[in-house]
Amino acid sequence: MSGYLTKLQTIQIKDADDIQLSMLIDNQQFYDPDGAAGKLGVCSASWPLFGLLWPSSIRLANKISARPIREGERILEIGCGLALASIVAHRRGMTVTASDRHPMVQTFLKKNLGLNGLPPLRYKFAQWGDNQDELAIDLGFDTLHSRFDLIMASDVLYERETPNQLAAFIDSHANYKAEVWVVDPNRGYAGAFGRSMNEYGFNLTESRLLSSEHMLNGLGIMERYSGRFISYARG
Repeated sequence: MSGYLTKLQTIQIKDADDIQLSMLIDNQQFYDPDGAAGKLGVCSASWPLFGLLWPSSIRLANKISARPIREGERILEIGCGLALASIVAHRRGMTVTASDRHPMVQTFLKKNLGLNGLPPLRYKFAQWGDNQDELAIDLGFDTLHSRFDLIMASDVLYERETPNQLAAFIDSHANYKAEVWVVDPNRGYAGAFGRSMNEYGFNLTESRLLSSEHMLNGLGIMERYSGRFISYARG
């Protein structure tokens, strides 16, 4: 992969085999030779965020690793970044689609599936807020149109306008009967997100603090994570 520096890291998943991930070496990387990221609203400062391993993504991967497999269930991960949770679900045989707006996510996903000896995994371009599907299609990206039984995400509530936009996006891609999982590192917008979800008929089913949990991070080091697992259901 030219134009940016990467490293290989072993990620320990609770009660499952390790995952090998190729990721950016740090948050100073930037590579947008064709300007695709810029056109999609990904500035140089935020460009590397997709390719870093975030603690919340490990917690989400642990959660999906423990979920019973349900026949016919369709799962969507939004804002997937390195798509760790999607890869774990895919390895277990679940029907999962990974999605993000960053133009490099699919490249890293293909690389990481190969590193773990896994077959192709469905990937779609998806972005909440301003509709950029037409631009994404012009740039050659396959956009998201399906509906799902479980929508999961980690560390996506990071801007003031996100709660309303994200809830509307979830409503447009969730079946009438659906679950939503969000792992949030206490960024402060979970309350507003919950109120927006209620407007679309989703009820809070679980809100569990994760701050007391000591777990292995991606470096194999025990750490305390400050965050919350939130789930909603409809139908």
